[in-house]
Amino acid sequence: MAKRNPYAPREWLPHEKPMLPGSPSTPLHPTPKRIAFGLIGLLISITGALSNALVTANLTNLQGTFAAYSNEIAWLPAVYVMGNISINLLLVKFRQQFGLRTFTEAFLLLYVLVAFFHLFVNDLSSAIVVRAAHGMVGAALSSLGIYYQVQAWPAKHRLKALVIGISASQLAIPLARLFSSELLELNEWRGLYLFELGLAMIALGCVLVVKLPPGDRIKAFEKMDFLTFILMAPGMALICGVLSLGRIEWWFTTPWLGIALAIALALIVAAVVIEHNRKNPLINTRWLSSGTMVRLGIVMIMMRIVLAEQNSGAVGFLQQLGLLNDQMRGLALAIIGGVIAGIALSALTIKPGHLSWPIVASLAIMIVASLMDAHSSPVTRANNMYLSQFLLGFSSTFFLAPAMLIGIGNVVTQPKNLVSFVVLFGMSQNLGGLIGSAILGTFQVFREKYHSSLLGDQLSLLDPNVTERISQYGALFNSLVGDPALRSAQSTGQLQTVATLQANVLAYNDTYLLTAGLALATLMWVLWRLSRQRYLNWRQARHNLAEQRMIATSASTTEQQ
Repeated sequence: MAKRNPYAPREWLPHEKPMLPGSPSTPLHPTPKRIAFGLIGLLISITGALSNALVTANLTNLQGTFAAYSNEIAWLPAVYVMGNISINLLLVKFRQQFGLRTFTEAFLLLYVLVAFFHLFVNDLSSAIVVRAAHGMVGAALSSLGIYYQVQAWPAKHRLKALVIGISASQLAIPLARLFSSELLELNEWRGLYLFELGLAMIALGCVLVVKLPPGDRIKAFEKMDFLTFILMAPGMALICGVLSLGRIEWWFTTPWLGIALAIALALIVAAVVIEHNRKNPLINTRWLSSGTMVRLGIVMIMMRIVLAEQNSGAVGFLQQLGLLNDQMRGLALAIIGGVIAGIALSALTIKPGHLSWPIVASLAIMIVASLMDAHSSPVTRANNMYLSQFLLGFSSTFFLAPAMLIGIGNVVTQPKNLVSFVVLFGMSQNLGGLIGSAILGTFQVFREKYHSSLLGDQLSLLDPNVTERISQYGALFNSLVGDPALRSAQSTGQLQTVATLQANVLAYNDTYLLTAGLALATLMWVLWRLSRQRYLNWRQARHNLAEQRMIATSASTTEQQ
């Protein structure tokens, strides 16, 4: 019996046909199986995102475990993003050529193995290697979660499935802050990885029991694809390293940052030149450079920069005040509530013809939330930021699916651009987050130095308020320090510590104002583009109406003659 050609087109019923090669077919499922698909999709999405979130939320603890400096431990989340953003170049074509079943089972098995090997990591160097591998295999889980979610909903509600599948990963970081302290108490940092391994094994068992339906396969890979990957992947990895370490090593005093950036630009430019001149490019540079895609990419990166205020701004601010994850559980719950509300409202309101307005609403909400945080003080605590962070959590998911659908609409008509769009979307999210953290972190340092210099100029012993505050601090140390000179030095040092804290608070307030300004600028630009497009559509409609009237008049005249 002749073996069936795996790349031969299948016969699909109209409701079963896959949207694109490499995506699953959509047969009818009984209700219990739909519920199983939906729950497994949520599990896979959260499992993939928690891998990086658990590390990001506990960098300080991991720094102590590995006895590393801050610039060394920062490589852990950096290399995860490096691996994640690079492998996206190949994942789409891997699904298209080898099929969904191989893709699903192979990458989840790899994910389990990498999580298992995490338990045997004993130094920072090996942890960095394993984190990079985790970033690569974790990238597969985001699309897998979306595919499972699509199976859970009937055709008329499929947009709701996309909203849930795309946005569920935003729950990862607040969830990690909610319960990771208990995991650390179990077995230090291995407690985090044991939990991650358990989740991965549950997810693997689920996908082996409830399998995705098959889809179409095509021969997708070409030899030149791997040359592009060899050039593009290290180039993007170097940019991720520069963005992650720049504000820690400092941009203008560390030579390797400039060298890495120069090499990255050379590699990426070489890859773009190769792709631009290919007949069947891996990355369609002409399509990505079109006005629509460039504008979409800019808006998504700007929104991700503003949303970096949640981790680099609010959480960083509270950590500066001395709060730990245990003391920010209420804040994590508020963010989770906002994320869930954003997913729910986006799923209920999403309409193909009105995809831009959720972006406008999200930007407006970001402005309000940032302005609310801009009134922080040294006595501000997590409970004072519940509403603002709820709003930011809401906006982080309310815009995400509509923004993705704006671009994916062009992919359905041109499937060859799927890899290009996945790269654009992944870069806007991953690089946007890194750029946001780099910009906000750098700006906060600049403003802290500025405010410290102003406050330092006012701390004169000729000022009676200053001498009174020093004497108050001295009274606190009376029972601890007997030497008057040492007590005076201790009091002065305490005053300087308080002044530095106040300078940091003022700098964070400036950072919140910066995010509000960036969101406002983006909102004004989006509204201008929408207004201009509406005006052009109105002019075109009037022109078409005038032409129709002329044709009708001409036809009437002809009939009369």
